[in-house]
Amino acid sequence: MNWESKASALADQVTDPDSRWLAPVARVARHELVPRWWDVDDSGRWVLRDGPSEPEAWLDAAYADRSLITRVGTLHADHAEPGDQPEGLPTSSATMPSLVVRMLRHGRLGDGLSLLDLGTGAGGLTAYACRRLGDEHVTSLDVDPYLVSAARVRLADMGYRPEVITADATEGVPGSYDRIVCTVALAPGPGLRAVLAALEPGGRIATTLARTSLIITGWKDRNGDVVGQVERDMAGFMLTRSGDDYPPALAELFALARGADGDEAGTGRYPVLDVANAWELRSMLEVTAPGVEPGYETSGRTRTAYLVHPDGSWARASAEWTDPPTVHQGGPQRLWSALERIRNRLNAEGSLPLLGARVRITPDGVCHLSRGRWRASMGAR
Repeated sequence: MNWESKASALADQVTDPDSRWLAPVARVARHELVPRWWDVDDSGRWVLRDGPSEPEAWLDAAYADRSLITRVGTLHADHAEPGDQPEGLPTSSATMPSLVVRMLRHGRLGDGLSLLDLGTGAGGLTAYACRRLGDEHVTSLDVDPYLVSAARVRLADMGYRPEVITADATEGVPGSYDRIVCTVALAPGPGLRAVLAALEPGGRIATTLARTSLIITGWKDRNGDVVGQVERDMAGFMLTRSGDDYPPALAELFALARGADGDEAGTGRYPVLDVANAWELRSMLEVTAPGVEPGYETSGRTRTAYLVHPDGSWARASAEWTDPPTVHQGGPQRLWSALERIRNRLNAEGSLPLLGARVRITPDGVCHLSRGRWRASMGAR
């Protein structure tokens, strides 16, 4: 198969002509890392795709700037049969190449520096890093033994032999590293502690935070704090997981939110929106009300958004198109009201204080954010 021309075209698309990452993207056979993947058909169902049986479609998918879902719930595409219908959320993917390159740039990698690729997935970032830095400087870690095993074999077949290890990064990270680049979202607080401990003094980390699209970068100082900023760039990564799948969704609360009248009903100020895909609003909501899970559905011209929280709080907002929504809320927090306060601030000030904010992450994993007079902390008990 003539994959080289497609890889070269991809490199031209996702890197600059003078980029150090142009050659790695152009010379890594990405399709070999993703022989099978999950696609979504017009009805929203998962459909298994097998690369070797569809060579042209395989190359088109592998060298497009898109993420390829490789695992849904507990079912990896490598283990699926035609006609299988997995249930649950995507739990692993081959990250879109442009985002891989952006995260590598945020990591400020350099010759002779050791790198931890946190979130092996299909192994794409690992392959690019091996090509650029040399295998001996690259370690890749994932919680899933099969992902680690498959990536190790496929990378070796391509001529790359980094250290690839299985570990739960929320519990402990073997070794220490000059650079850590994460393609999973880490939870502030306990979910960050072990990762920060594995970062060498003077080292740099680039990661996103759980349930946000915020890319955090920073340098570890002598006191053990990581000091940096929220980049003026955004990304959406899957949450870190400790087990074979994510914990069950807040299904009972979502069911309650769909039909209950709640403790409070009224009319919202702003149109209904899909909170999960309003990245900056979603991120600010996580800062102000940590743990909120959004939902969204449409029926004809009617749009309905849901917010639920593990403490039992929930909200439902429904309206035709851009009309003011009818809002129902219940539980100890008024989640839709919290979202509307954020939207008020955005309208009043023209922006939110997140992007460009200064960050200090203490060794306990708590993230302290500041910009001007605004202050917030994430992960504090």
